[in-house]
Amino acid sequence: MKGNAVFKGAHNRCLALLAALEPGERLPSRTELSARLGVSRTTVRAVLAALGAAGILTEDGGALLLLRRPRAEDGFPETQTLTVAQSVERRFTEWLLQGDFRAGQTLNSAELARRFGTSTTTIREYLAHFQRFGLIERRPNSAWMFLGVTPGFADDLYEVREMFELRAAAQLIARPARDPAFAALAALEAEHRDLLSRVEARARAFPALDERLHRLVHEASGNRYMIEFYNGVSALFHYTYAWNRGDEAERNRLALGEHLHYIAALRARDLGEAQAALKAHLATARAKLKRSIGDGASGATG
Repeated sequence: MKGNAVFKGAHNRCLALLAALEPGERLPSRTELSARLGVSRTTVRAVLAALGAAGILTEDGGALLLLRRPRAEDGFPETQTLTVAQSVERRFTEWLLQGDFRAGQTLNSAELARRFGTSTTTIREYLAHFQRFGLIERRPNSAWMFLGVTPGFADDLYEVREMFELRAAAQLIARPARDPAFAALAALEAEHRDLLSRVEARARAFPALDERLHRLVHEASGNRYMIEFYNGVSALFHYTYAWNRGDEAERNRLALGEHLHYIAALRARDLGEAQAALKAHLATARAKLKRSIGDGASGATG
């Protein structure tokens, strides 16, 4: 169990939940923990046993009590909490962002499987996300062709994204103040400020941070269709930015500022301000994506 990404992910999420408690406070029941962590009671029991062995909690008369607050070293590295599919998604996205990816480019499932050290089945399942959105076309002999992103597609994409994320933000704000999502937002705010202070040197660190913030909000919806939508298209919100590196640091600086405004509103549980911040941020992002599409088309034909 301890080598399992599901266990390690639940372990880290449980630590985030415990960080909002004071020593001596009672934990939720095992049934509630199972629901809040999104795992089985068997996994919850394994997590609680590990936390007990680490001296973080104890059991007293059937009640679970916090002995001490978690420390950073109590958690597993994020890379160990990813499932095979999530690991492939992350590595594929990184490759996508670092490469020269254009409409008409052909991808081979077997070659991608070798590149990412996984099965062709896993690769096909991931590429199917893009196929459902009309971005990739299946070709003979395990090949796929990327069809490209048009300005019209960008408009449709952002219209749906805004609708879903506005709803998800409302769901997040409605959660209890001690929900782990708010601790995660606080950590993301600190990371944003750190990156903003050295954005020139770490310009390419922004996409992963952006993805984590918006994924956190989408997952707060608890709606599988909203979450699947974001999983399927998240890479597209960044890959075209790579076509023009000229003003990358300045674009990221602006986006970081918009993110900080959004995060502050979410943490303050101010729905109106959060919705306004999100709409402004997505309007900026949509304009940048459409401009990047134009730049990419120019570059492709020139």
